[in-house]
Amino acid sequence: MTAENEREIYHKLEAMKEIRNKTITLERLKRSIMTEVRSGDQEGRCLAQYKREMELLQQEKMSHVEELRQIHADINAMETVIKQTEESMTRKLSSASRLHEEYRPLKAEVDLLRRQYLGLERLPDLHEEDGSPITPDRFPRAVPPPPPRGCFPPLASRKPPPPPAAFRSALEQDFITVSLSTYCARSCK
Repeated sequence: MTAENEREIYHKLEAMKEIRNKTITLERLKRSIMTEVRSGDQEGRCLAQYKREMELLQQEKMSHVEELRQIHADINAMETVIKQTEESMTRKLSSASRLHEEYRPLKAEVDLLRRQYLGLERLPDLHEEDGSPITPDRFPRAVPPPPPRGCFPPLASRKPPPPPAAFRSALEQDFITVSLSTYCARSCK
């Protein structure tokens, strides 16, 4: 073999060695690429699942936000109803108190007339009536005012007249309807 042949064989051997090393590196890179692509594809599938889960969570969040908005709206409506009911209750109790202020002296006057002119017992107080929602402490008790001056003679000089015949049957039943405003208006003139 000649030196030229040896050199050619040597170059071929060097080329084969280099090809072998580069082929090994190429195979290693090819396996790494395949591994990375497979991992990337797996991550892509996971990412798609995560995105779907995120969409579901966003939908759930929005449904909860809508629920909370509805709850807030219900709370606001209930606060309005409570405020209106409190105002209505206050108005009604105030009205009942004003009516009671009118009722009390009229009842005292009726009781006085029943006792003096007809010999009847007093009418029951509001809290004494059957099924009454009024308790004794609902309205503060005040001293009944004296009857208006000039309507009736003083108690000491007054002797109760006998009841008219028309009232005798009513007295036996222990009830009577008296129109005090008409009676007082006629008597005071």
